[in-house]
Amino acid sequence: MEGFKFIAKEKLSNLPTTSGVYCFKENSSTIYIGKAINIKSRVKNHFQQPSYRDNLFMDKVNKIGYLETNSEIEALILEANLIKKHQPKFNVVWKDDKNYFYVAIVQNKDKIPYVYITHQLLTTNYKLPTKYIGPFVEGTALKKTLKFLRRAFPYYTSARHPKTKCTWCHLGLCPGPELFENPSTSLRASSKLSEYKKNIKKLILILEGKRNMALNLLKREMAQLAKANKFEEAGKVRDRIFNLQQIMSHKGVISDEKNMSAFFAAAKNADNSPLTEIRNARRVECYDISNIQGKFATGSMVVFVNGSADKSQYKKFKIKMKNEPNDIAMLKEVLTRRFNHPEWTYPQVILIDGGKAQLNIAIRVKNELQTTNYKLQTIKIISIAKGRQELFIEGEAKPIPLKLLPREIYNLVLQLDAEAHRFAITYHKKLRKKSLLQ
Repeated sequence: MEGFKFIAKEKLSNLPTTSGVYCFKENSSTIYIGKAINIKSRVKNHFQQPSYRDNLFMDKVNKIGYLETNSEIEALILEANLIKKHQPKFNVVWKDDKNYFYVAIVQNKDKIPYVYITHQLLTTNYKLPTKYIGPFVEGTALKKTLKFLRRAFPYYTSARHPKTKCTWCHLGLCPGPELFENPSTSLRASSKLSEYKKNIKKLILILEGKRNMALNLLKREMAQLAKANKFEEAGKVRDRIFNLQQIMSHKGVISDEKNMSAFFAAAKNADNSPLTEIRNARRVECYDISNIQGKFATGSMVVFVNGSADKSQYKKFKIKMKNEPNDIAMLKEVLTRRFNHPEWTYPQVILIDGGKAQLNIAIRVKNELQTTNYKLQTIKIISIAKGRQELFIEGEAKPIPLKLLPREIYNLVLQLDAEAHRFAITYHKKLRKKSLLQ
């Protein structure tokens, strides 16, 4: 099977502790596929604490394969696609068509797609154009996944919509009644419908395991809109890209959702963490730069004290440098301005959104200023490169792959970064809207 790494069943200790998909083979035949938050733990359970269903085939297994993923959501989607492709014998034995779950995307008579979960491929809407994605094994996990994806791609769940905004509209999860206006008499409705259909296509790509293709389409759209000086629309696409990246990178979002204080508490109890500074820091500051091709550039500083966000100490920076897409220079400006305010109290740890280049510029700014302010010497700088899924740490020669971090630390770092981005985006949107009103 393409992409899988295989081991003998006698070497379970060699399995990774990351999320992913695993398969059991009897010689060359794949007999079962499953997903897990922790592959090693889940596979061991099959052998050490077998259910009555496990007893049907565990004595036949002589080889185990695994594929690691960045999150449980990716594992859920990959599991569905692999079961559909390979039709493993004991997945089919356990489940019939009524027990599997499918995501149905239906076009109503107005050709407005809507999304729902179904058990059967033939529905009451069978005469309407319908696409089915699946099979998915766990209904609860699928519902939670769609709830998260709906944040990035709001969608309808039925063929009709009230003439006024529904509850989901107010939560930002539904496109609203406007798309049901007559496109021939409402140019705005026609444009919105076209955008909505594009987003549904990207949702389908993600559920089919083609996340990178969907992200590339979004990035291309953002660049085209920015080039046309449509910064409001480009900003919405940028927000959608960020939401999607956050959704697809989080570990454990299906199985447990925690607040920030809980993430800090869990991180402090994580064993053998390479990030002792962030675990023990009393004050952590996180920075993010938000701009569209250099326009309306802003920086954010969010502060966490003893594991809790202290919003009274958040700071926002309107970038003063020339409007050009140079995130490194913008970060340098923000950190220089921040370090020149010792009265704000310096942190033990600074977390930056970005890779090696962002880490280096932050260290350089700190080193240049610490000759006149020795307190800066005690600050540890860390940067997170979400695209490459790596964490760069000041003083460490090589980055740490995020998948190797303890789950508690991984979640903590991503939540800190997400809060900095949220705050930067909020100010960035405010500047965009102010510009449009002038």
